[in-house]
Amino acid sequence: MTTLVRNAWYVAAWSSEVDDQLRRFTILGDAVLLYRRGDGHVVALEDRCPHRQLPLSMGKRIGDAVQCGYHGLTFGPDGKCTRVPGQDKIPPSAYVEAYRVVEKNDIIWIWMGEAHRADPDTIFDLPQFHEPGWHAHQGDALFLKSNYLNVAENLVDPAHVSFVHPTTLGNSASENVPVHVSTDGPAITAWRWIRDAEPIGFFKAFGGFEGNVDRWHYYHLYAPSIAVIDFGSAETAAGIAEEDRDSGNRIFALHFMTPVSETETIDRWMHLRNTAIETEEASERIDAMFRVAFGEDKEILEAVHAEEQRPAKRRPIRLAIDRGPMVYRKRITEMLERERTEDVSAEPNGAFVYHD
Repeated sequence: MTTLVRNAWYVAAWSSEVDDQLRRFTILGDAVLLYRRGDGHVVALEDRCPHRQLPLSMGKRIGDAVQCGYHGLTFGPDGKCTRVPGQDKIPPSAYVEAYRVVEKNDIIWIWMGEAHRADPDTIFDLPQFHEPGWHAHQGDALFLKSNYLNVAENLVDPAHVSFVHPTTLGNSASENVPVHVSTDGPAITAWRWIRDAEPIGFFKAFGGFEGNVDRWHYYHLYAPSIAVIDFGSAETAAGIAEEDRDSGNRIFALHFMTPVSETETIDRWMHLRNTAIETEEASERIDAMFRVAFGEDKEILEAVHAEEQRPAKRRPIRLAIDRGPMVYRKRITEMLERERTEDVSAEPNGAFVYHD
């Protein structure tokens, strides 16, 4: 049974990854052709000619249309076939699927599910993208040999940071600090504050802290596959309250996880920061530190995924720190169930009388 939710907005690519060339991406197990029309708008088509199945990405541009490289069938940006060389009649089945795409915040979003359910107003956004005093910087597209569920669960789990990232994003000071979890809103949130402790390696290098700090980690996970990590530090002497995090050195690390298949995931990560906003040197330094930390995650997650493929002798255990991941799995199951069935129970039916 699939774990891939289709009725959701996914990040297909950074805006910088798509130009006028025909480029092939794999999303939810489907090959997708992305390119820009002459007016700059992004086109997303099924990357497979319906005639002999050759990828259209191996063809060529004819204006804003794409010509198959095998027999010349030509498809417009809407997926409809406009030409079949050698015959006048175009069969009704000569088309490729066209996917809804929206470009926002220099990110290309794609909807792979039922087209009538695609609502651009539900695409993820953060106020800090649009507020002065914040700098947005896109990082890498990290490939992981892991199901996206494990990748997402890792991003609502503050407890792993002390052990997986001891020199970058965590240290021993947080090992026994309780994790708080809230599952009431659209996001599953796990967080904790570490007061009057040594700064982590990230903020020693980037924030310039030398004495003890108060630091925080807020992990927000939006099903199916978007995570926002709000973390930062402030000098302990400042005694900042939880709602005053903007007065400290604050960073949002964003993770957009796009399932390539049931066994592979692309994690496109970026950050927004409220310090050193005028210099790209800071961006490069932060990228370097993140690459170390996310490389540590990659090693762990790929090892977990490989082990999950082996026969299990007993059931895995779950701990108190797994509250967030368990709720996340439940939400994914509910999303998949809604896609597997069609709810017509609201339609009037004289055979039933409802009292609730």
